[in-house]
Amino acid sequence: MSRWQDRYVIALTGNIGTGKSVVRKMLEHLGAFTIDADALSHRVIAPGGPGHATVLRTYGEWVLGPDGQINRARLAKIVFSDPDALARLEGIVHPYVRQAIDLLIQRSPARLAVIEAIKIIETGLARDCDALWVVHAPASIQARRLVEKRKLAPAEAQLRIAAQNPQTEKLKAADVVIDNGGTFEETWAQVQAAVNKLGLAPAAPAPAPTATATSGGTLTVRRARPSDAAAIASLVGQATHNARRLAREDVIAAFGDKAFMLAEIAGGPAALAGFKVENLVARVDELYFLANAPLPIAARPLMEAVEQSARELQCEAALVFVTAAQTEAATAALGPSGYVPTTIDGLRVDAWREAARESMSAGTTLLFKKLREDRVLRPV
Repeated sequence: MSRWQDRYVIALTGNIGTGKSVVRKMLEHLGAFTIDADALSHRVIAPGGPGHATVLRTYGEWVLGPDGQINRARLAKIVFSDPDALARLEGIVHPYVRQAIDLLIQRSPARLAVIEAIKIIETGLARDCDALWVVHAPASIQARRLVEKRKLAPAEAQLRIAAQNPQTEKLKAADVVIDNGGTFEETWAQVQAAVNKLGLAPAAPAPAPTATATSGGTLTVRRARPSDAAAIASLVGQATHNARRLAREDVIAAFGDKAFMLAEIAGGPAALAGFKVENLVARVDELYFLANAPLPIAARPLMEAVEQSARELQCEAALVFVTAAQTEAATAALGPSGYVPTTIDGLRVDAWREAARESMSAGTTLLFKKLREDRVLRPV
């Protein structure tokens, strides 16, 4: 049993490029409260974080970027080529991350929790959990993903892979192995089957879809599943007049990175919000509306559903990125719910600003809403 009462906690790991974050997102789709321990470590060394000054004293001002943030690429060049330097960094960061994980799991109402970390075995955190899940992919796929997704040079990708403990040691210790060397759907089937074997009853009944009366009928909003991929692809094409064309496989792949709220009228797709929750910030970066559910009508129920999901994951803030064409209508529709236009610099918390920088595209407007008065992880 884990050290967290009334929780089943999965320690999720796998070497770099194996796709453990994709598996974490799948578990989130299935109702788990998930924690990205590596994202928490970034908060520890961010300006104002408890490890920021110590990292600068240990590695020098050279790792500091012009924006006042620790440049993680520069820091990585040091620690991934020097095991002693990496051990010193972990000694600074890991104690704070463990404190944050403990607080988050205790506060979550979910029966199933997931902690994702590369070194969850080496730090001893896996021993506190009920089961160890290891995500595996062939080394050639690991390297390809690092080059394609993280834009690393092939030599740097190999260096990152070589700096980690052998994947074989993780596999020997695993209670569950997820083979992520194939398609999304193959991996999804493995994750679903493994969760079903746990036999966990939900802590509370799943919320019913939200409903809003419209002139065209009742609009309901629910969380989409990968089985909705074809309908989502069709909706995006219709909403953009085919300016953006997606195949079903494109949407399936997107489920490994984000979630979708789907609005329907008479059982047919009518509007869509694509969002992700990372580092206690919800970010909506896709909004699509058909004629029978225009933005002024559908935006608010969509965002209410996103907020409900975000609060279950203990989010501190919600960020919505809207196109120039959507800005006026979105501001009018969401203003009564507390969303205000702002800039990245206008966000008062470093973690919120970092989330906005990662997700904001050129030409878009940022709408912001604080979801809770208290900070969940202060100062982490």
